[in-house]
Amino acid sequence: MTPLGERIRELRRERGVSQKDMAAAIGVSAAYLSALEHGHRGVPSWPMIQKIIGYFNVIWDDAEELQKLAEGSHPRVVIDTSGLSPAATELANLLSRAVGELGEAELRDLCGQLRAALGRDKAS
Repeated sequence: MTPLGERIRELRRERGVSQKDMAAAIGVSAAYLSALEHGHRGVPSWPMIQKIIGYFNVIWDDAEELQKLAEGSHPRVVIDTSGLSPAATELANLLSRAVGELGEAELRDLCGQLRAALGRDKAS
């Protein structure tokens, strides 16, 4: 599941909305919405994100949060380390092999460390 998919599911549950009803309202199939929530689809287009924002009638910070979650929800990531240092290549390879074996707390900790190293120490 992607961060966007998780948030969409939370919003649906908070509002008591089924996938089928939401899908019909935003003009997609329930299968597409299910795949989006489970991370089996790529990041939706900006117009689709706007439909989701409009459907849940979220404003300002919540709308911005959905947009940021979408940007960080690519289910298949490719990291090109050509031209970077050996340490960058090693990090990319270690992460690709280990990400499925790490627990949620470890993943959150690593994300926090990376955000801090990048000067973006904001929780998301």
